[in-house]
Amino acid sequence: MSTGRDVFIVANSTDELGGVTGWMHRMAHLLQEQGHRVHTVGVHAAELTMALPEDPGYPVTALYPAHPPTPWTPKGVRDRLRIPARRREAARVARKRQAVERLSEIFRAARPGGVVIVTQVWAMEWVGEADTDGLTVIGMSHESYDYSRASHRYRWIKNHYADLERWLVLTEEDADTWAGDGMNNVGFMPNALASLPPVPSPRTGRSVASIGRLTDQKGIDMLLDAWALVAPERPDWTLDVYGAGEDEAALRAQCTGLGLDGSVRWRGRTDDVPGALARSSVFVQSSRGEGFPLALMEAMASGVPCAAFDCAPGVREIVRDGQDGLLAPAGDIDALADRLLRLTGNPRMRDAMGDRARTGVQRFSEAEIVRRWEELFALLER
Repeated sequence: MSTGRDVFIVANSTDELGGVTGWMHRMAHLLQEQGHRVHTVGVHAAELTMALPEDPGYPVTALYPAHPPTPWTPKGVRDRLRIPARRREAARVARKRQAVERLSEIFRAARPGGVVIVTQVWAMEWVGEADTDGLTVIGMSHESYDYSRASHRYRWIKNHYADLERWLVLTEEDADTWAGDGMNNVGFMPNALASLPPVPSPRTGRSVASIGRLTDQKGIDMLLDAWALVAPERPDWTLDVYGAGEDEAALRAQCTGLGLDGSVRWRGRTDDVPGALARSSVFVQSSRGEGFPLALMEAMASGVPCAAFDCAPGVREIVRDGQDGLLAPAGDIDALADRLLRLTGNPRMRDAMGDRARTGVQRFSEAEIVRRWEELFALLER
């Protein structure tokens, strides 16, 4: 039976288009259904926003109306003497102090047993300066060890997460790797599958779907290169690219340059992922790095077999290669094209893998993941 805790979920943004934002709001609803009092907090309001209900049923707070400026680092003595830059930096520091105090006020309203879940590393900078006295702070990372290790976030994780009560990654494999790297507070918690569509995709449409932001991480440039190898062999198939983002113009130009305008459809962002998947017979994920990709789980829940780059432990934990989908070595464009050719060319394989995917992915059901969160709350309260 739930004890009805105060739970604060803190992220970079509460409305930014992307998987972490979707996870945060879904988790807020699930925890609220368990009797907890939930408050979602973002460091800033986003430019490329996700559609949220007018009243989600819990407070949603942004500490800044837009992305805060980055700290000023003077380069040499002359730079230090620049008065306008020094004024801007003083204003940034003062505004940050206000944001931290606002966050502290939110936290002070918690009753005993309150929990702060920090979903992204950058947001931990504000939480780390706020008053969390009497609260249990749980940090999270929604990306793989290798992806963090190759970025500035590795240093942030080491600096901000090492002293928390618990730090969660998405897979046991990554938790073991971080433990070997000196993070003694690490555990793992997979993302939950939001829902199982009542009817799977009929897998009759000659469409391969990609769903994700049009940014470097999602590797749509590599997908287009792979599709250039597939399209001549599958002239009656189309690649449907769902998503928006900063790389869209460059990707469209690449598509035209590869002569793919006749077989690639740019669908834009969609709020109807189940509908998009119902029209597809194959799903493709071409990311350079991932955590525990929700889009991959949603495709499998719809009975759509997946071809994906094996770019993270989360991907190979979701897709069991050769059973319910096909994995290609990370970044291997020829191999991804091969997996797409196999799935598009073999309806019997598509049906068998799609059916197995829909059954197998239910091991990440919401009920199971919520049970594991409740277990963790109880453990950390002892």
